[in-house]
Amino acid sequence: MSVTGLPFDDIRLLILSMPGPDGAARAAVQAREADLIKPQGALGRLEGIAAHVAAWQGKVSPRISRPLVAIFAGSHGVVAKGVSAYPAAVNRAMLASFSNGHAAINQLCKTFDLGLKVFDLAIDLPTGDITEGPALEEAACAATIGFGMEAIANGTDLLCLGEMGIGNTTAAAAIYAALYGGPASDWVGRGTGVDDAGHARKVAAVEAALTLHRDHLGDPLEVLRRLGGREIAAMVGAILAARIERVPVILDGYVVTAAAAILHAMDPRALDHCLAGHCSAEGAHARVLATLGLVPILDLGMRLGEGSGAALAAGIVKAALACHTGMATFAEAAVPERQ
Repeated sequence: MSVTGLPFDDIRLLILSMPGPDGAARAAVQAREADLIKPQGALGRLEGIAAHVAAWQGKVSPRISRPLVAIFAGSHGVVAKGVSAYPAAVNRAMLASFSNGHAAINQLCKTFDLGLKVFDLAIDLPTGDITEGPALEEAACAATIGFGMEAIANGTDLLCLGEMGIGNTTAAAAIYAALYGGPASDWVGRGTGVDDAGHARKVAAVEAALTLHRDHLGDPLEVLRRLGGREIAAMVGAILAARIERVPVILDGYVVTAAAAILHAMDPRALDHCLAGHCSAEGAHARVLATLGLVPILDLGMRLGEGSGAALAAGIVKAALACHTGMATFAEAAVPERQ
């Protein structure tokens, strides 16, 4: 689909046209689960995961043969306010690490046989400083959403979303504060590990951004363009495209979930095809997941980004499908059923 020129109104129309799950495929998987050689419910959440993937792939025998981790990388003007423990130059260095196979996500993708694509969203051109103006103009934000929709153009049957961008936990915190209210300090965490002074600067930056843009924050897409960043906008597009193409999605941590929260604010059904890969150590992430009605697959105290939590969860999803499709039924194995 060629969607790079979408205006905001077209994005709203796409959300209205989202397909729902395949109930027949879900029911078929549930029926088979009930007949596999195990006590009913013995595999716990693995059984629900298999049914979820079946419902969104529309297949009575769900399989994952082309899983993809998509990392969107962006740069944020608000970094100039001292909100990160690392300089913006780390962005370019991390892209090199992904390319060279040296980052954590490279090792996880090798371990679980996942494809990996990294999308450089003008990494050397920071967005506007959200304390002084909007991060993006409307046309640029809409185009970036459209670009994100193209991330699955070459085909995938499981999309794992990740991000990289110094300063983007500040942008994510501002998005949450705008969507859900409350003091900025409720949403601002330590990110890459800022000290107390750095944390105070992050809180001040979010407060300043909310004050500056307060008259425009009733529309989730305005929240996105004014307070977010290119990687967050692109992930909005990727989640939406996956829904239209019936591809299940695994969300990573705090920043990825900010993109999901924008869509959820537009339509609570917009995340029905998504699984939460993990609960980040970033303080407010658990609260956001609860607000979105998502139960994380893993909770390992991680806060790396890069799609690392989503990639680990993809291993669990693959295991769930392997159990569902590979196990025998009681009749096939000639195992007596419980009396």
